[in-house]
Amino acid sequence: DKPVTKKPAETRMGSGKGVPEYWVAVVRPGRIMFEMAGADLELMKAALTNAAHKLPMKCKIVYREGLGDGA
Repeated sequence: DKPVTKKPAETRMGSGKGVPEYWVAVVRPGRIMFEMAGADLELMKAALTNAAHKLPMKCKIVYREGLGDGA
């Protein structure tokens, strides 16, 4: 996590950095964010698509055959 700082409105320049306003998570390209197994493929795709629409970045759904079947 990384803090994002902000200075109050109508404050003169200088006198150090502002106070932390909020925190952000740094997500680099290629990072796997969610993994699912053990359910219907179409149901999982729908769930991940809905989750991707809520995120403020481009997401790609990838899947591999033969995983999650207990073998």
